[in-house]
Amino acid sequence: MEYVPVMYASFWALVPPLVAIILALITKEVYSSLFVGIVIGGLFYGDMFSPTFDGEKVMLHIFEDGLVGVLSDSYNVGILVFLVVLGIMVCLLNAAGGSAAFGKWAGTHIKTRVGAQLAAIVLGVLIFVDDYFNCLTVGSVMRPVTDRHHVSRAKLAYLIDATAAPICIIAPISSWAAAVTGFVENEDGFAVFIKAIPYNYYALLTIVAMVALVVMKVDFGPMKLHEENAVKGDLYTTKDRPYANVTNDEVSTKGTVTDLVLPVAVLIISCVIGMIYTGGFFSGAGFVEAFSNSDASVGLMLGSFVALVITILFYMVRRVVTFKKACECIPEGFKAMVPAILILTFAWTLKAMTDSLGAKEYVAGVIAGMSGALLYCLPAIIFLVAVFLAFSTGTSWGTFGILIPIVVDCFANDPTMMIMSISACMAGAVCGDHCSPISDTTIMASAGAQCNHMNHVSTQIPYVVLVAAISFITYLIAGFVKNAVVPLVVGVLLVIGALMVVKYVSSPNITE
Repeated sequence: MEYVPVMYASFWALVPPLVAIILALITKEVYSSLFVGIVIGGLFYGDMFSPTFDGEKVMLHIFEDGLVGVLSDSYNVGILVFLVVLGIMVCLLNAAGGSAAFGKWAGTHIKTRVGAQLAAIVLGVLIFVDDYFNCLTVGSVMRPVTDRHHVSRAKLAYLIDATAAPICIIAPISSWAAAVTGFVENEDGFAVFIKAIPYNYYALLTIVAMVALVVMKVDFGPMKLHEENAVKGDLYTTKDRPYANVTNDEVSTKGTVTDLVLPVAVLIISCVIGMIYTGGFFSGAGFVEAFSNSDASVGLMLGSFVALVITILFYMVRRVVTFKKACECIPEGFKAMVPAILILTFAWTLKAMTDSLGAKEYVAGVIAGMSGALLYCLPAIIFLVAVFLAFSTGTSWGTFGILIPIVVDCFANDPTMMIMSISACMAGAVCGDHCSPISDTTIMASAGAQCNHMNHVSTQIPYVVLVAAISFITYLIAGFVKNAVVPLVVGVLLVIGALMVVKYVSSPNITE
């Protein structure tokens, strides 16, 4: 008989991640906070308040089922390999002088702080295939540019994060679209995804807010201090700078912009080919179908490795990097990604603890009991539940898997409400994932910007909360008008109006 803990499928299942998040926000120390959450999850699994408490079961669950289990998962290992390869790629780009050359080129074309931030946004929008890929690529390319214009690492991390999941969730050709279509049973998943895009208010309003923040030169909350310090020359604000010592002493003087642009282009093309390969494109499947069936972990891993080999050969032919120097970049690149790997591993382990306590079943039961009298408010309620679940567990895709099947069953006879509610689920999942300290996308954004992780989390939360509050209002309106355009127009006006009020009541903001 399979063991089931006493706290299974109860609110207690959400306590371990909530404790980890609260501790991280209070202490600004993410490793110990995550580990405390993992230990609490293990204790709950072993029925710590029961006379039958089993310490051995707790230890085995934490380490064997948890840490070892997540590192034995092929999907997770594929993501870690992809992460390390991109770290090596970044190191190579720096050693070849490609990043420095691009920084000089950008210096002659991008004249202002606003221009540097808008360039990061545009690049983030263009790289819509996968959020992990987006975070690390945009970060490595734009860091020299934003540093030159004294944009704080926290602001760069926010721009990266806000153009990762929010862009991927409204891009039909992306790993996220593939994930969502897989959860929509007995329906044309891809068609449902396309119809849900206009209702994805959080993603759309995040893009509006991000551009407005940059163009209107508005910053508030902890981000304002980071930006003010950056203008004075301090890009980090805090003493903890986990990536500051990862540098390349020898940088080629022969590097050109091509030495950055070509490898990045090869990386994009290789990763796209890798993803459609895993989806069966070369076995006869159509392009869209191949993306829908793709395995992002394997595709990104294969694509990044091919791009790495091509980049090394290209640099050796150009004689900007020797084979010895290329080999030296391997441990350097790995070293650069150690903080992200540690946080990801702990976050995955915490999710394993939460899953073993039946968090999915608990939330599914809560949502299933909400339909009926609250019909018109249900999209807004689903949005809030998805935000809470994704924030607590750090996973958008897991939230999709829990809520979307319930929504499909609830509204099988009302296609408009089904589309609206699925979109609310997607938007809420992205919102919660966007600001959760234990989210893999948030962790990747910190790594891409080479920013202290808790600095990134604390500075972007006020921005996320503002857009989330307005998105909740738009979903309330949408539930009654059953129209995508009217709530979106109201939301855009509210975002711009709120930022104008913030700018008016706050002290003069950052100057060029």
